[in-house]
Amino acid sequence: MLRRRRSTVAWPLTWAYVALVIYASLYPFGPWRDQGLSTWSFLTSPWPKYWGAFDVWANVLGYGPLGFLAALSAMRMGLRRQAWWLAVLGSVGLSLLMEGLQSYLPVRVPSVADFGLNTCGALMGALLANGMERLGAIDRWSRFRERWFTEDAAGGMALLVLWPSALLFPAPMCLGLGQVGPNLRTDLAQWVQDSPLRAWLSFQDPPTTALTAEMEFLLVLMGLVLPCLLGFTVIRALGQRVVFAGLAFLVGVGVSALSAVLTYGPGHAWVWLDAAQGWALLGGLLGAVMLAPLPRWAHVALLLLGLSVYLWAINQAPASAYVTLNLQQWEQGRFIRFNGLAQWLGWVWPYAVWFWALLWMARPSSERKLF
Repeated sequence: MLRRRRSTVAWPLTWAYVALVIYASLYPFGPWRDQGLSTWSFLTSPWPKYWGAFDVWANVLGYGPLGFLAALSAMRMGLRRQAWWLAVLGSVGLSLLMEGLQSYLPVRVPSVADFGLNTCGALMGALLANGMERLGAIDRWSRFRERWFTEDAAGGMALLVLWPSALLFPAPMCLGLGQVGPNLRTDLAQWVQDSPLRAWLSFQDPPTTALTAEMEFLLVLMGLVLPCLLGFTVIRALGQRVVFAGLAFLVGVGVSALSAVLTYGPGHAWVWLDAAQGWALLGGLLGAVMLAPLPRWAHVALLLLGLSVYLWAINQAPASAYVTLNLQQWEQGRFIRFNGLAQWLGWVWPYAVWFWALLWMARPSSERKLF
């Protein structure tokens, strides 16, 4: 019987990074038009006149992680000898496609310089992964993962890696993710305003009544407990789960402070943290530690139930007026120029976790490690 290969977190992270590259390359996704140029004419165009160090590093560093993750994925799948050049070829194909599609976006300018720098970045990332494999770093990580994580941990680990990035965008409350209700109602109302569906659909006004102190305390507490539950589903031992809960607490607090710095300025790193928020975070840490001894199936069940309650409740919360006034800094890219990707990640992350947990529960029991 063939031995089943261990899943690798690099594989879902590679696809997540591909999505990031596509988003960054094709934003704002319109207006699409034929400008009378060949799709691949940029390959024979002269070197661009206006470019600087930022353009060089943005393209090289943009594709470096892609080459690294793709090569690492290939290694973990048993393709050690072919890993680096397969990663480079895949990255080159993606870069070529993105530059070609930019020919149909008047606001984007494809160039052979970007294509060449993307290729260099992917090559550097793939060679870094190859070098780490030769030095034994990949094997050491594999042994660490075997001690700490379950065999089917790839999807959960990928979501955990994305959690800090999801926290970067200003949230309605500490660790608050997934508040899509107000924006979704506004967008749907605009889409159907001049259509026959307008007579059949009605949209409630966004909530304006502040949540009670007790509800806000509970949501902040759950904002820490739920990522911990996600971690508990893929971490093996009780002691390791307790360590992870402490790390999640530190990461949540640290990234929330970084988000405040990026949004309001360096002097306001702790503007979001008051006594109530602090006690809620400590309560979340204590609650996570108390839940750590439960079996995996209980962690997943609590994760599904908790996320359902959490997402319903946070979408009843009004947007913070202070946050709303400062979001323009993010939308204009004053601190992080990434076209709203952090906002999308903050919206989508808890729903992706809910879907992952649902898929885990739907798998045959023979494929699940319940304890």
